[in-house]
Amino acid sequence: MRLGPRSGSESRKRREEHVRLFVRDNLRAGLLNDAALTEEVERAFRDELPWLPVETGQEWLAEEQDSWLADAASWPETTDHDRLQAAFADLETAGVVVLQGCLDHWAAREVLRTRTPERGVAWFLPQDVWHAVDAGMLEVNVWHVSGANVAAGDDLLDLVVASFARHGLAAHFDEGRVEVAAHWQRRPGSFGAMINR
Repeated sequence: MRLGPRSGSESRKRREEHVRLFVRDNLRAGLLNDAALTEEVERAFRDELPWLPVETGQEWLAEEQDSWLADAASWPETTDHDRLQAAFADLETAGVVVLQGCLDHWAAREVLRTRTPERGVAWFLPQDVWHAVDAGMLEVNVWHVSGANVAAGDDLLDLVVASFARHGLAAHFDEGRVEVAAHWQRRPGSFGAMINR
């Protein structure tokens, strides 16, 4: 994690808030197993908060776990995350490989090369998941098997948008990506896909 260059005007409190959000979003995203999550949090503390003991990260994780449990108790029986997973399953059945928390576009290209999906690939980064945790919108890249991005009017784009709609999620194409109105409300104790980690 790198928050950018340190400046005298940026307070320690502001940096701590950024790292706290990083801890929260990584926990709720569910893209990392326990060991990898601990490693990421410790790295963030070493890089961004050298004035705090690294052990503070475990305290924050425990506090964020409690907060997550409290929030999840008020969620509906079927969450947006459940709807997303159902839509992703439909896409997989239709020949679109879905990469949740894909590391970067190179990893997506490697899947196109090695797995040769029938229709294409849909992928999004961990940062996209964090945005869905915080802001309720997931941005999804969709590529044809050639590696070309979908465009308005493409059958593949229509297939993807229709899959989200079938599961009650509004989605539209904007600036090269599919924007899905969805909160990443993954329940505590469940795990998301760990793709190319």
